[in-house]
Amino acid sequence: MFFVKKNDLIGLDIGSTCLKATELLKTKTGYKLKRVGFLDIPPGLIENGIIQEPLEVAELIRKLMKECRIKNCNVAISVGGYSVIVKKLVLQNVPNDKLDEAITFEAEQYIPFNIEDVDLDYEIIGEDETNPNNLNILMVAGKKDFINDYINVVQMAGLNPCVVDVDAFALQNIFEISYDSSENIFALIDIGAYKTSLSIMKNNSSVFMRDVPLGCGQVNEQIASIADCSVEEAEQIKKNETPDVISDEELKNIIASVSAGWCAEIKRALDFYYSSNPDDIVKKIIISGGGANIHNFCDLLAYETSAEVEVINPFANIEIDDGIDSSFLQQIAPQLAICMGLSLRKVDDK
Repeated sequence: MFFVKKNDLIGLDIGSTCLKATELLKTKTGYKLKRVGFLDIPPGLIENGIIQEPLEVAELIRKLMKECRIKNCNVAISVGGYSVIVKKLVLQNVPNDKLDEAITFEAEQYIPFNIEDVDLDYEIIGEDETNPNNLNILMVAGKKDFINDYINVVQMAGLNPCVVDVDAFALQNIFEISYDSSENIFALIDIGAYKTSLSIMKNNSSVFMRDVPLGCGQVNEQIASIADCSVEEAEQIKKNETPDVISDEELKNIIASVSAGWCAEIKRALDFYYSSNPDDIVKKIIISGGGANIHNFCDLLAYETSAEVEVINPFANIEIDDGIDSSFLQQIAPQLAICMGLSLRKVDDK
C-alpha cells in the first residue's frame, strides 16, 4: 500500500497543445509511476506559451485530474520561452547580506525587461574553477505577469501550485535519474509545439541553455498553407487521418523541411557553445517532446551534429503501476519527460 506524503507534488505540464499530469510515489527501491494523464488542448487557448483563455484551460485541467483520478491538489508546474531568462553569473565574493543586491544589479544587464516586472531567483553553484575569489551563480528571471497567469489558471482549477520550475530544469531532473551522466557531455533538447529548449550538461550541471521559437506546430502550419485548411484539419492530415488531401510525398517533404530547420538551429546553438568551450564536445543528444516522434529526425540530427542521438525514456528507472496502459505510455513517453521531472519536486524545494 502506498500513501501520498504531504510534501509530494503532482507534475503538471501545461503545454500549448496538450496537458500532462503524472504522480510519482517514492518507494524503498526508487520511484513508482502511479497515475498519468494526457489531454489535448483545442487551438487558440494557449498560443506560444501565452494563456489566452484561462477559464477554459482551468476547466481542462480539472477534467484531466478527474480522468486520471489524482487526488493530491499540490502541483509543480514549469514555464519557459522568452519570458524566462536563465543565465550563469560570475560574481566576486560578497557578504551574504549584500548578495541579493549584487545579483539584482548584475542581472539587470541581461534582462530585457524592467527589473521591477520580473521575479528573480538564484542558486549558488560554487566557487569559480578559474578564480576561487569568484562565485558561480545560476540566475533565473521570469516576467511576473507571465508567471502569474500560470499560477492563476492552476488555482482556478482548484489546485495549489507549490513550485514553479523552468522547463529545462524539470527535464534535467528526470535525465539525472534516468541516465549515467557522470562521464560525457550531454545535450538535452525538448521540442514542443512552438518552443524548443536546449540545455548542455557537464558534470551533472547545466552549463548552457537556449530556447528557440521552433516546434511541431511548424509542420501543421505548412500543411495548412499547402492544403488551404485549418490547423486542426492539418493535424488530422499529419496523422494520416485524411490521406487524400495531400500526397504522402508532399507530407514527407514538409516534415523533412521542418526537421532540417530544427537541425540547423540546434547546430547553430551548439557551435555557439563550442566557440567559447572548444574542448567540451557533445557526444550524446537526448531528445524529448513531440518532436522526438518525427520520422527520421533523430538520424538527421545525428548526421548534422556528429553526435549520438537518442529519444528519452523517462521511465528508465521508474516502476510502472500495473493499471497503466504500457503501450499508450510508450507512445507518449517523450512528451512526458518534463512532467516526470516536475513530479520529482517536493513542496519545500527551492
